[in-house]
Amino acid sequence: MGNTNESARPGMLTLAQLREEARAGSLHTVLIAMADMQGRLQGKRCTAAHFLDHVAEHHAEGCSYQLAVDVEMNTVGGYAISSWESGYGDFVFVPDLDTLRRIPWLDGTALVMCDLQWGNGEPVTVSPRQILRRQIERLAERGWQAFAATELEFIVFRDTYEQAWRKAYRDLEPANLYNVDYSILGTSRIEPLLARICAGMAGAGIAVEDAKGECNLGQHEINFVYDHALKAADQHLIYKNGAKEIASLEGCSLTFMPKFNHREGNSCHIHLSLRDRNGQAIMAGDNDDGTSQLFRQFLAGQLACLRELTLFFAPNINSYKRYAKGSFAPTALAWGRDNRTCALRVIGRGMSLRLENRVPGGDANPYLAIAAMIAAGLYGVDNKLVLEPACTGNAYTSDKPRVPRTLNEAQALLGQSEMARAVFGQDVIEHYLNMAQVEIDAFECAVTDWEHFRGFERM
Repeated sequence: MGNTNESARPGMLTLAQLREEARAGSLHTVLIAMADMQGRLQGKRCTAAHFLDHVAEHHAEGCSYQLAVDVEMNTVGGYAISSWESGYGDFVFVPDLDTLRRIPWLDGTALVMCDLQWGNGEPVTVSPRQILRRQIERLAERGWQAFAATELEFIVFRDTYEQAWRKAYRDLEPANLYNVDYSILGTSRIEPLLARICAGMAGAGIAVEDAKGECNLGQHEINFVYDHALKAADQHLIYKNGAKEIASLEGCSLTFMPKFNHREGNSCHIHLSLRDRNGQAIMAGDNDDGTSQLFRQFLAGQLACLRELTLFFAPNINSYKRYAKGSFAPTALAWGRDNRTCALRVIGRGMSLRLENRVPGGDANPYLAIAAMIAAGLYGVDNKLVLEPACTGNAYTSDKPRVPRTLNEAQALLGQSEMARAVFGQDVIEHYLNMAQVEIDAFECAVTDWEHFRGFERM
């Protein structure tokens, strides 16, 4: 990952710039957006005038059910913060003006990320952005800061989203008909889409590194320069939402779902490193492998806590179908130096030294996943955990502990975790355990195509 440019990037806006462009008529809409449990942008489209006159200073309201629904936005039970009994009241959208930016693929549009508060000014502790903020604060108490980058894979189809829906997602035409991993020729086939996404993100203040082909048919990846952890998570959501919007504008569709078919799934590898308050690397050190004692403890914490925190990396039924031997998705809880068969891969040296968590898939909520990595690392540091030897060779065939295989297993492990309840709070853990239960209940009630083909005639 390249170095972060701390200067203002093209596409970022100040309030004064927004006011000037609104007056000139070049910006007329401001999206006020929050991060929901599923890692999606939710919110409102405000007129620029209303945002400037009211929302920027006095904030806005939205129904609290946005953190108490399923993937399809159906109201469901079990959430303490919002229910029929409580009347489904509002929480408050508080714009983080440091995130104000253009959305160049939409005419005359800007966007700002919002934190969530209750009417009394207290933070909504179960909101993903607040969960990550709390772990960043824990680092800051020690004089440390986290830098992160997420690598999202996606599969592109020639069908529009509406066509894919009408086909029930069967017989879709992938943008590439063979493996184009690292292929220049293969990526050229969809360069108009890739270039438009890259240009759009750059115009929204997100620094693009590169685009490359991947293994599945029509599978690609676009990577961005690493940044402060909260910025990286914000940019992840803006990119993910924007890539879908741009694909739709190009007359096609793309999916980030972890396992679309039997071939390779969509990953979301997360790179994380720590610096002190002066920006100096604190993971590099004098050990023979170039790491510091702090880094080794931080990494040991990842291994110690990964199983019980897997729900924060893999939040859906489909997430667990990625974990297959020899698929480049991990099955073994092991770490290795530049070893892609391990759940945790250590790469780089000096300022670039970092750990890569290969467990999350394309459905991961980046706020929750990065928060979980920070919490696990601090657990390792606080308890002075000793790092086990690196795994060499093929981790798939090792005797290491395994990544949970189902959402049910991950839910149970999180529910039993004393560490998670102590670090995140009872309210946060119960909230996300309920999210998992909602998905489990919905899936267990569904009748699948597999059951039709297996049982319609032969049972």
